[in-house]
Formats: sequence, structure tokens, C-alpha cells
Amino acid sequence: MTQSADMIDLTLARSDAEWLERLNRVDDRCGALTPLGAHHAAFFADGDNTLLVSFETIETIRTFEPDQKPLGLRIAERHGWSSLALLARDQRWFRDDDVLDFFDAQIDAGFFDSFDRVMFYGAGMAGYAACALSISAPGATVLAISPQATLAPEITPWEHRFPQARRFDFSTRFGFAPAMLDGSRNAFIVYDAARRNDAMHATLFRRPFVTLLRAAHLGSPTEDALRRFGVLDTLIETAARGRLTPARFHDMLRKRRTDPTYLSKLVKRTAQAEHPALTIIAARHALALHDSRRTRKQLARAQKTLARAAR
Repeated sequence: MTQSADMIDLTLARSDAEWLERLNRVDDRCGALTPLGAHHAAFFADGDNTLLVSFETIETIRTFEPDQKPLGLRIAERHGWSSLALLARDQRWFRDDDVLDFFDAQIDAGFFDSFDRVMFYGAGMAGYAACALSISAPGATVLAISPQATLAPEITPWEHRFPQARRFDFSTRFGFAPAMLDGSRNAFIVYDAARRNDAMHATLFRRPFVTLLRAAHLGSPTEDALRRFGVLDTLIETAARGRLTPARFHDMLRKRRTDPTYLSKLVKRTAQAEHPALTIIAARHALALHDSRRTRKQLARAQKTLARAAR
């Protein structure tokens, strides 16, 4: 028996398999789940002529989304957009033939041509996939957070974070993500410059139509930090509407000034760098939001350092 999307409580699922089974109960008029082999699935929900294509892991959805709906679906529903969520059960970089065949089939069917505006979104592994598979929808906008360009050893010999993923094929169809952006209208790559490997991947995406949006020292994985700041939804929505610019992005980042986690890490960083004046400023902001014994100690040490220097 099928039900509407709002009637399905995904939070009751006890496993990823049960979560997918519950999603599969959604009424065909509200959405359709397509299994893509053992490790992936696609969920399409029809809306208006804007399509948000999101690449997500079930683990992330079930960890961070309160109602455990895919992020892309939740945002699309809010605006009446159409949604195509590619869902991964495992860390396979969406490189399975079932996934690639699915996008080949959409190209052949002219699926993406039926929308006025298409946007691809993903972060990390899913950001790689959003970039690599965006070529299936020429003229699309792409927003990727900390994406890998490829894990082919001959191109990224310095990338040692994902040894198990080296066995996947990154050299054939939809392989090298930066090259697959050539058909996009514009693309935005968000990365934390303090994360060395993420920054190195970002340099591989340099193209005239690609905008690199640099953040620094966010203190946690970039998508997680943007979600914690409360700007992730706004970032996706702004890109989907064609209104994202570097100025708008950096204006969103101002929200980190009210984030206790970011400020605590900023205090630690300035203290280690022996910048007492900056430490005092950061510590006072952090303490105004969240009382911390460690931050108070760092503030006191910085104040003593400045007092000795003034004598």
C-alpha cells in the first residue's frame, strides 16, 4: 500500500534497508524510488520546471535531517521544485555501472531537457558525483562542497584519505569530474583552504566558468560546518535560483561569528599562533555565546601576555 510522502515516517526505520523500504511506500503521484543495484537508489518527486538533483548518503540523511528526508527533496518540496535524489548506502563514489547506466538512460530519454532550470548538488564524495554526472544535463548549475576531482592515483598521488576507493574506475565515462563540468552553465566549488587535500582538489577544478568559493578554518567538515551555521539550505537555494556570487557566499559565512564551535577553535588557533590581542577578541565573543573553562583560561593567559608586553 502506497502513502503520501508526508504520511511516511522515515525516522521509524531501524536500518538503511528499512529506510529505503519506507521511502518506496510513497504514493507514485508523490515520488518514485528506483533501485540502482545493491548500493544505490534514485528517488524522483515531480514538481515544477526547476529540478534539484542531489547526491546524498543515507547515513548523512539519517544523521542530520530531522525528518530523515533527503536534503534535496526537503528543499525542493519547500519551493515546489522537482527533486531527483541519488542515494548511496556505501562509499563507492557513485561509480557503479547501475548509476552510470541510469544517467545514460536519462540522457537518451531527454529527461533533463524537460526542465527550465537544473541544479546538481553534493558534498565530498557526493560532490564529486554531482560534478561528474552534471554533464548529463547541459546548461545545469552545479554546487559542490569539498568535492574530489578524481581518485585516480596517477592524477592525485597525494590523496591518501580513501585507500579503498582506489579500486573504482575514475578514467572512463563520467570519470574526471572537472572535465565533466564543461557543459554546465556555471559551477561553484566550495572548499576550506585550511584542509590541504580539499584545497588541492579545488585547484584541479579551475575553469573559466567555475567559481571557487574559498572558506578557511571552519573547524569541521565543510558541509557540516555550513549546516551548523544555518546557511546550507540558503546556499543551495541561492545557487538553484541563479543568484549565487562570491559576495553572497562570504556574506553567508558571517554567520560563523555567532557559532560557539567555530569561535572556540578560533581561540585555540590564535592562542597557538601567539596572537594575544586576537585571542582576547575571539575569546570574548566565544564566552558571550557559551561559557567554557578552557576559553576562560586562554583569555586570561592572553590578557597577562598583553599586560607584560605593555610594561
